[in-house]
Amino acid sequence: MKAKTAFGFARMGAALLGACLIVQPAAQAQTRGYPEKSVRVIVPAPPGSAPDFLVRLVGQKLSEAWGQPVVIDNIVGASGNIGTERAAKAVPDGYTLLFNTIGPIAVNVSLFDKLPYDPIKDLAPISLVAKMPNILTVNPGVPVKNLAELIALAKKEPGRLRYGTAGPGTTQHLSGELLNTLAGIQLVGVPYKSSAQMTTDALGGQIEVLFHNAPVLLPHLKSGGLRGIAITSAKRSPAVPDLPTMAEAGVPGFEITAWFGFMAPRGTPQAIIEKIHTDVARIVASPEIQERILSQASEPVGNSPAEYAAFINAEIAKWRAVIKQANVKAE
Repeated sequence: MKAKTAFGFARMGAALLGACLIVQPAAQAQTRGYPEKSVRVIVPAPPGSAPDFLVRLVGQKLSEAWGQPVVIDNIVGASGNIGTERAAKAVPDGYTLLFNTIGPIAVNVSLFDKLPYDPIKDLAPISLVAKMPNILTVNPGVPVKNLAELIALAKKEPGRLRYGTAGPGTTQHLSGELLNTLAGIQLVGVPYKSSAQMTTDALGGQIEVLFHNAPVLLPHLKSGGLRGIAITSAKRSPAVPDLPTMAEAGVPGFEITAWFGFMAPRGTPQAIIEKIHTDVARIVASPEIQERILSQASEPVGNSPAEYAAFINAEIAKWRAVIKQANVKAE
């Protein structure tokens, strides 16, 4: 009986080993030669935006590593939903990827009654590239130099101070609404179709207050075109060490950070996802890219697909609570 049992285990072990030997070459075959043609990366944000800067930075290095063009396709509209839907419904062969922004993946789920895609069921995480805070700024003509003075002015003249938003549910929008909620003030959100026009109007004084991604605002802080008030991350940034966090400046519990990463249509072979992740993580960890991202007051990441999936689930829950608290609705 023992001999039969031992023989049975031996046969089972041989079968499992055989299966492993079959699966391994199959996985290698899926990535051997990949990519054999150009790879399209959809980014649901306009040229010149913060995610556009990041995807082109990493995309250039991927193109060099793969020996194939990495084509950046900016598809904007509907708070990022249009580009994200196209990526989610693309052929899952590794030749169409999404460089996702926070809104369509973690915010719009709670902001819209119905989305044309499911960020969890229709998309597979590859790697989170970077986290990026907003910076709260004011036009130099506004007579405030810190957050306490801004809140005091807003309370003195409720409804007079305007801040720009790049659309409902964007981090600019939610930053303003969260400040209104936590500080008990009434900044008025002014929606813009173009992030560039929003920034231009802030520089020109057509709007008094602007929350925006750090890379967009850093040049204007250095030139004096806008006055920095605070940064929305949990910690100060080495790029602007003198700029306090919102919590340090007097609004405890205020933390909003945009984030951007690579995803693929669900069903993309896992071996291809792992290859892309390995290459992206190596690029993000390189000294050159680390320096470029840190210089933009952002945090480089480059985590695994499993870690990115867990992060996305946590962010969906977090933003659901923020949206409910601020009573934000899609327009």
